[in-house]
Amino acid sequence: MSDIQDSIAAAPAAQPAGKPPAPKVYPPLEGSKRLLGAIALSAAVFMNVLDSSIANVSIPTISGNLGVSTSQGTWVITSFAVANAITGPLTGWLTQRFGQVRLFVISTLLFVLTSWLCGFSPTFEALVAFRVLQGAVAGPMIPLSQTLMLGSFPREKSGMALAIWAMTTLVAPVAGPLLGGWISDNYTWPWIFYVNIPVGLLAAWISWSIYKDRESVTHKLPIDKIGLALLVVWVGTLQVLLDKGNELGWFQNSTIVIMAVVVAVAFVFFLIWELTDAHPVIDLRLFKVRNFIVGTLSLSLAYGVFFGTNVVLPLWLQSTMGYTATYAGMVSAPVGILAILLTPVIGKMLTHVDPRRIVTVAFLIFATVSWMRAGFNTETDVRTLIIPTFIQGAAMSAFFVPLTMITLSQIEPWRIPAAAGLSNFVRLVAAGFGTSITTTLWDNRATMHHARLTEVATPGQPAFDHAMTLLQHDGLSHTQSLGMLDNLINLQAFTMSATDLFMATAVIFLLLTGTVWLSTYKRAQSSRGGAAEAAAGAH
Repeated sequence: MSDIQDSIAAAPAAQPAGKPPAPKVYPPLEGSKRLLGAIALSAAVFMNVLDSSIANVSIPTISGNLGVSTSQGTWVITSFAVANAITGPLTGWLTQRFGQVRLFVISTLLFVLTSWLCGFSPTFEALVAFRVLQGAVAGPMIPLSQTLMLGSFPREKSGMALAIWAMTTLVAPVAGPLLGGWISDNYTWPWIFYVNIPVGLLAAWISWSIYKDRESVTHKLPIDKIGLALLVVWVGTLQVLLDKGNELGWFQNSTIVIMAVVVAVAFVFFLIWELTDAHPVIDLRLFKVRNFIVGTLSLSLAYGVFFGTNVVLPLWLQSTMGYTATYAGMVSAPVGILAILLTPVIGKMLTHVDPRRIVTVAFLIFATVSWMRAGFNTETDVRTLIIPTFIQGAAMSAFFVPLTMITLSQIEPWRIPAAAGLSNFVRLVAAGFGTSITTTLWDNRATMHHARLTEVATPGQPAFDHAMTLLQHDGLSHTQSLGMLDNLINLQAFTMSATDLFMATAVIFLLLTGTVWLSTYKRAQSSRGGAAEAAAGAH
């Protein structure tokens, strides 16, 4: 059994302030209870992750119905992301205060309530306010579902537990745009929120029925008010900065400069306070654990790059290649096929294969997929677009679960909720950075390519004169011909920019293959007592 699985059971770590009383010991679930528990937890995670992406393609519809511009409509996404990023890393503290099961069920029920409020919103301002609440209550759901899933399975099947959990987090972002587009086209936009209600209620009911007698030990901790305030300031400001930076022109805009200063100052004070306070709201001492920091950084960097390119690809298809949102989503959908089929296989492999080897293969597949996409052009057909997307599903299944297990290794069982919440927070921040950086680079590189292409598209150049003659011969005026040529140049410029990013992504994934090998790995059998403690700590 790998060190990564055994450490979930009983790996040693430094004893930070605020350790709770000895955890209660619960055996793994058996039979139908384990199956129903896994389904309920997976459904809650699917609903949560789906909601973070389903609204993306519905922004034009929401904006039009509520009488705001599309740029204002993006606050529907930003508001959720800001609140979710703030409460996610608070999972560890909230768990010790209220208990894992109680906190998960309450978060799920509140998510259902806020989903209904979002769909019922009469004004845009009300929708944004309810999205803030929805994002806030959604924060603990993903890390707690991960922890409860681990506690539902025997120690030797922890890889399979994470595999089941990971499938929902991988498939939901793919299903979100497809479902959101279909609902917007065939129903009214509130239904993108109403679909959460039956799923959430069922997931909460089943989860409480199965896990209510398996509550974790709680103890009252003092509220770190200063740390919480600093967290809200720097995370909230950072999310707004990343979401609006490209739109406002980044550091050429005084608002962005002010926000950057606020983020830097608040973040420095936050680090100092949390590392010196006796009862920090976020346990930053987790970063002293080698495998946690290596796993978190590897997962976050890979996810940020992956997420950024997954944003640029549909943007390029829609804005440059003329694809509708639905067809762009269909091109992205095949990524889920291999992800679903291979994730359980990866879970079984983790019982006897070094997870670092699996992650290395995944990064090499990502690099290959990006290299294939770097060969795209304006004549690329749908089949050529789908092939690398289909292959990418194998990489998704082979990097998420092993890196999650590496991240949780060497972590004491009672700290797993805090570790899962913190690593998930870093991953989401990395996704924000990845999206902002790739979309900005895509625009900037397109501008550069446009400038270079126009250097040869001038009167006197044979190709330019020939094109102008043909266009005017077809009945277009001189101005219309120039506009047509400019559109063709834009088409090529944005395509060349996209392929530049894909090639850069391939290089980055090749470099990332070395980072995971900074973690440690060994085969060891933990004691029966350690396994029992792990079962308790995971509940």
